[in-house]
Amino acid sequence: MESIHILVVEDDADINRLLCTILEGAGYTCRAAFSGSEAMLWAEKYDYDLVVLDLMLPGLTGEEFITRIRAGRTMPILVVSAKVTVDDRVRALALGADDYMTKPFDNRELLARVEAHLRRSRRFSPSGESGELSWGPLRLSREDHTASVDGQELALTTREFAILALLMEHPKRAFSRAQIYESVWGEAFMGDENTVNVHVSNLRAKLAKTGPGREYIKTVWGIGFKMGELSGDD
Repeated sequence: MESIHILVVEDDADINRLLCTILEGAGYTCRAAFSGSEAMLWAEKYDYDLVVLDLMLPGLTGEEFITRIRAGRTMPILVVSAKVTVDDRVRALALGADDYMTKPFDNRELLARVEAHLRRSRRFSPSGESGELSWGPLRLSREDHTASVDGQELALTTREFAILALLMEHPKRAFSRAQIYESVWGEAFMGDENTVNVHVSNLRAKLAKTGPGREYIKTVWGIGFKMGELSGDD
């Protein structure tokens, strides 16, 4: 079986060692980094399947690491942090993190979330179905995990890509936030609509930068979200 490589970024040596032990016990290959700057060096040198990231790091902070990585990489980022406020979670998600756990964490939940992210990042392949989706000038390729508008590539996170693919697969259907969460996150919806809202808002902002006046994702009041209507020019 192909080895799965995970970058573990945590400045506390004991916690870093614990995270690596848990992940390696599940069959993953880990690279330990103890600062944001060290993590950035490893991330620039190698391709990782997933990053487990603390936020309070020496040198480059976790938030700064997310911002730099999202300039060109789409691998899932799972934040594991002692920061517990809603504002901390929203900020990390808005910057491009895919998920957020607080310390202390449950080992089984950590593994379940890691496995769900890895499963999801590999599910968009052309096997058994078309690898291409389109909606007006918007194109999405499952095969190489890219999305573009008029040839302009979008730097999407794994979650954003999955949400966009879900909506584009069923462009006439309105999805509730619960349906989006359960489909994209692969977990039972617990009533926290803010998580879906943040990711949809980020996705909309990136789509809006490709050109004004076109609404790719429409809010259906009382339900959730769907693809916007195509104009005659599309």
